[in-house]
Amino acid sequence: MGIIIHGGNARSSAMRAIAEAKNANFGEAEKLIEESNEELNKAHRIQTDLIQAESRGEKTEISLLMVHAQDHLMNAMTVRDLAIEIIDLTKKTINI
Repeated sequence: MGIIIHGGNARSSAMRAIAEAKNANFGEAEKLIEESNEELNKAHRIQTDLIQAESRGEKTEISLLMVHAQDHLMNAMTVRDLAIEIIDLTKKTINI
C-alpha cells in the first residue's frame, strides 16, 4: 500500500506543478516537483526493500494489488517526468 500511497501523492504533486506553471507560478511549480520527487523516493525505497527481500530468498506474493502498485508507481514517474518537460516548455513560451 505504501507504493500506491506515495505514488499517488507524487502524481498529484506533479499535476499540481503543471497547473502552477500554467499560471506562471514557477517557484511553486518547482516546489511541487520536489515534493513529487520526495514521494517517489519513498515509494522507490519500499520497492527496493521488496526486491532486496526477494533476493535474500524471501518470497513476495505476486497479487493484483502488487501489480497495481507497480503500475501506479511507473505512472507517477512518467507524469513527473512529463510535468518537468511541460514546465520547461511553459517557461520558454512565456519568455518569448
